[in-house]
Amino acid sequence: MPDTTPATDAALPDYKDTLNLPQTGFPMRAGLPKREPGWLERWERIGVYDRLRDSAAGRTPFTLHDGPPYANGHLHIGHALNKTIKDMIVRSHQMMGHDARYIPGWDCHGLPIEWKIEEQYRQKGRDKDEVPVLEFRQECRDFAAGWVDVQREEFKRLGVTGNWAAPYLTMDFHAERVIAEEFMKFLMNGTLYQGSKPVMWSPVEKTALAEAEVEYHDKESPTIWVKFKVAEAGETDLGGAYVVIWTTTPWTIPSNKAVVYGEGISYGLYEVTGRPEECWLSIGDRYLLADDLAADVMGRARLDPDMYRRLRDVTADELAQLSLTHPLAGAEGAGGEWDDPRDFRAAEFVTDTEGTGFVHCAPSHGMEEYDLYRGLGMLDQVITYNVMDDGSFREDLPFFGGKRILAAKAKKGDWEGDANKAVIAKLTEVGGLLARGRIKHSYPHSWRSKAPVIYRNTPQWFAAIDRKVGDGQDRNGETIRDRALTCIDQVKWTPKSGRNRLHSMIEARPDWVLSRQRAWGVPLTCFVKAGALPTDPEFLLRDPGVNARIAEAFETEGSNAWYKDGAKERFLGGDHDPAAYDQVFDILDVWFDSGSTHAFVLRDREDGTEDGIADVYMEGTDQHRGWFHSSLLQSVGTTGRAPYRNVVTHGFTLDEKGMKMSKSLGNTIVPEEVTKQYGADILRLWVAQADYTGDQRIGPEILKGTADSYRRLRNTLRFLLGSVGGFDAAKAVDPDDMPDLERLMLHRLSELDQVVREGYAAFDFQKVFQEVFHFATIDLSAFYFDIRKDALYCDPEDSPVRLAALTVLDALFHRLTTWLAPILVFTMEEVWLERFPGEESSIHLQDMPETPEGWRDDALAARMQKVRAVRRVVTGALEQARRDKVIGASLEAAPVVHLSAELAEAIPDAESFATLCITSDIRLTGDPAPAEAFRLPEVPDVGVVFERAEGQKCQRCWKILPDVGRHAHPGVCERCDEALG
Repeated sequence: MPDTTPATDAALPDYKDTLNLPQTGFPMRAGLPKREPGWLERWERIGVYDRLRDSAAGRTPFTLHDGPPYANGHLHIGHALNKTIKDMIVRSHQMMGHDARYIPGWDCHGLPIEWKIEEQYRQKGRDKDEVPVLEFRQECRDFAAGWVDVQREEFKRLGVTGNWAAPYLTMDFHAERVIAEEFMKFLMNGTLYQGSKPVMWSPVEKTALAEAEVEYHDKESPTIWVKFKVAEAGETDLGGAYVVIWTTTPWTIPSNKAVVYGEGISYGLYEVTGRPEECWLSIGDRYLLADDLAADVMGRARLDPDMYRRLRDVTADELAQLSLTHPLAGAEGAGGEWDDPRDFRAAEFVTDTEGTGFVHCAPSHGMEEYDLYRGLGMLDQVITYNVMDDGSFREDLPFFGGKRILAAKAKKGDWEGDANKAVIAKLTEVGGLLARGRIKHSYPHSWRSKAPVIYRNTPQWFAAIDRKVGDGQDRNGETIRDRALTCIDQVKWTPKSGRNRLHSMIEARPDWVLSRQRAWGVPLTCFVKAGALPTDPEFLLRDPGVNARIAEAFETEGSNAWYKDGAKERFLGGDHDPAAYDQVFDILDVWFDSGSTHAFVLRDREDGTEDGIADVYMEGTDQHRGWFHSSLLQSVGTTGRAPYRNVVTHGFTLDEKGMKMSKSLGNTIVPEEVTKQYGADILRLWVAQADYTGDQRIGPEILKGTADSYRRLRNTLRFLLGSVGGFDAAKAVDPDDMPDLERLMLHRLSELDQVVREGYAAFDFQKVFQEVFHFATIDLSAFYFDIRKDALYCDPEDSPVRLAALTVLDALFHRLTTWLAPILVFTMEEVWLERFPGEESSIHLQDMPETPEGWRDDALAARMQKVRAVRRVVTGALEQARRDKVIGASLEAAPVVHLSAELAEAIPDAESFATLCITSDIRLTGDPAPAEAFRLPEVPDVGVVFERAEGQKCQRCWKILPDVGRHAHPGVCERCDEALG
């Protein structure tokens, strides 16, 4: 018989080496900045992306079409946010069983790149206009190619997977061919036309701009109140009175052709009865003003209320009889430039909320005025060409010839030229001003040069969006606008507000300006009849043979073929007289380039899509007026349908205070610096933790918090790795034979599997990560792992409980690693390789494992919810005892739990419940709880009375049990004695 005499602690063996403690080489310190590049090299070496394409043959394809960034500089934090979201979408869909393809691309044409080359020229004192066009275009091509290589490596460093070996570039010859072909479809279907209308124009860059190329900044502008004298008064007594207009663009006054009023506005005739010394008004002057604005206008003229009076109402019938005189009419030296009477009529866009109630019209510089007079058929009477492409007045314009609206270069951020000053001075000289001032307002600026833009009437090429598309199909509508509006409702939008935003933009947008007056890009490949007007039916040459020759040349030579000597004769062939046609040299709007990418990427590539439609487009919310917009217009114009099934948008990146990032404020966060300090996985985790559909905040403190979450998760994974390493799948336990705790974990995995898959399918990474993180750190680390450490460490190796726990740990491993792999691409690779090393091994070659239906057990979960509620009261009582220094560890306790019959029925037995509570013993009773019992308000049917465990401390598992010291091995309990053999 064994000696049952208790031994002293000093005489007992040390059983530490007999425990099955976690063993892993997985370090707690990640060292991501140094280790991540090695994983990148490994993925490239074993060809992960290509192997996925091979193994995914036959699966349902899933294609995210990449919105191309400009190849003109290092990545900023917005790029990192954008590409990381895309990568999570692609990886998650691949691991859910799709053939998920991602072809990265770059926008290589247009103003941003051309502007960089011009900046280099200016620094060297070179004149762009003196450089041969083909030489200039080659410099642009080389510049773009260099930045493509730089950005490609920067994107790859973020862990973004894709076909990096064969990205798409808008400057590839085949791409340029397709862009030209897509343009020529507009030529052939009758929607292309040349018109002369006001467009947003950059005098600094000397080109038209699209709305997407414009950003709004505060600008201080001069503001003037100008007097137009009534020239003809009809049967009224208003002759000699003045109509007053207000404008923030004095430079447009020389181009004024009319003044308009609102038919529903209350107007009055006001007379000046007194004046201060410094005032431009004379006593007896009469002014027509909107009644609601008269006091403000007179105040601007420095008149007190007792210095003017209202004479009478002025009716719409009276206003309709008037015509006006331009304030510069008859001025000495004007040469009769402004002597014609100004048109005066009603217009719907006039309000009495600001200004004077009258609006000055220069239809060459404003769309509302342009549309008004186009509708009246009077454009030929009101269009002027006073402003040149550099924003200067034509040289022969009296008084103002050569004056510039904007300076050639900004001085301390001020672009103001001398045109406004000259116009104001001349108006003052001729007595044309009532008042002047300055105003700070939001004003459009070129996003590239940061200079203000103007509206300027120039001949441009447009795609008519309300003209019937002559392509022989009525798919989704007859016009581009109708088709686009119909297709918007066939697309799924994330967030849903994206639908309304784009719909309202398409609903209200004007015709699409396709032309730019630049040199680098795909030209408008068309010819016009020499000497013909745009209204001539034969103005545009529409010849399929010519188009085919252009396409063939672009395929082998690129768009440079358009600029080579003899290009006109080559493309017209022997079918048309070259002398009879002019070649167009404007280049296409770069948004047309990127809007056409669906054709040469989705439609033409082997790794594209069968129907030429992407499963998802994903970009920033600004692309509702950019890429989403142009892609939709381009696609419906040539195919009649949208190029995408889903559109996902993210917000902008802000600093920790919610301010926009800028170098001048010093609050920018550079992706490269984050990866050097923390690693790319921390940056990716920042993306996953945030609601990307709104604006994102990032900064040092936020990144520290993200790194802390990462460390907590890494700690969970480290324990999991250390515990599951020796698992033998042949000894896996059937779920039906598992304890309740293991079955509960399988149930939770079943629940989470659905949440994860639905979240990834809905592009909701925040929900996926929050759910998995909460499960890993709360359900696992703070609950399941804490409870099962005892069985894993101390049970005999083949005990049913230990084997059941290992079976669950194995299931946890495969699910946690694949669920998190789309987010933490480097860390999950490290976790996977720690358990499954090998040259060909990679987590990114795995799919998320299917979860058996039998794991779901709602009845068990409901019962275990009651068990866990009782457990919370027990752990609360133990924590109080620990705070009171009654005990040091929970295993010193054997509490008495008073509980209702309903709760008692949920607990199978006291022994398993003691294991759940991590106590050495526990007693359950239905007796009423004494007054001193510990209670929790949220669990009213439970009271816990603390009692100490009876017996001695097992030197191996540390439980305090009565049988310790009565077995073959000294100082241990029965369970540990059996484990020791």
